[in-house]
Amino acid sequence: MSKKRILLVDDEEDILILLETVLIKEGFKNIHKATNGVTAIKVGKSIEPDIIVLDIMLPDMDGYEVCKQLREFTYSPIIFLSAKSDDIDKLLGLSVGGDDYVTKPFSPKEVAYRIKAQFRRVDQIKQNKTSEVKLIKFGDIEIDEIKAEVTKNNQLINLTAKEYQLLLFLVKHPKQILSKELILDRVWGKGYEGHLNALMVHIHHLRQKIENEPSMPEYLLTQRGLGYKFVPGGKS
Repeated sequence: MSKKRILLVDDEEDILILLETVLIKEGFKNIHKATNGVTAIKVGKSIEPDIIVLDIMLPDMDGYEVCKQLREFTYSPIIFLSAKSDDIDKLLGLSVGGDDYVTKPFSPKEVAYRIKAQFRRVDQIKQNKTSEVKLIKFGDIEIDEIKAEVTKNNQLINLTAKEYQLLLFLVKHPKQILSKELILDRVWGKGYEGHLNALMVHIHHLRQKIENEPSMPEYLLTQRGLGYKFVPGGKS
């Protein structure tokens, strides 16, 4: 974290000092500051920041315009700071290339946590790209991630979008016992924690399509009272 380059942009010196102090306490050391849009763009080109915290109300140009110009040479996350809390302002910030939005007055620690969350997201994306597997094989099953297709003995299996997403999630976490709640959260999203029946039905359908003997599954195993587990080599 200490090597991450952070650019703070705000025309209020007190806010810059406060944010810098908190970020240093959180382990960040490479912090740069700007009090106007022109300087922010110039510094951005010079240091190539890993993340930018950008106030919308600046003396020479608004943060939206600064963001547009920053996006011409950087894809680093941009967190907007604004005294405006209207949804339209948040949507505008996201539409011009922002990644997050914090409303003033704010807790400096909240901004620090938002920064850390963005770094985790970026690091995860980089990890996925470097370790990305386009073809996944187990038994007589092959998953082609590029085509989003699954075949068995070279014959295409007709999976629904949700069945495919569920299978891919399980396959990418081999030999791990995954709780039903976790699977629902990752595959269906927030708010589906109680839809256990939907998960059970989808597991049943997947077994019907990929297992040689669905009633005695080799790959998609039930861990009673715990959840499910994918075993790539088949049940031993």
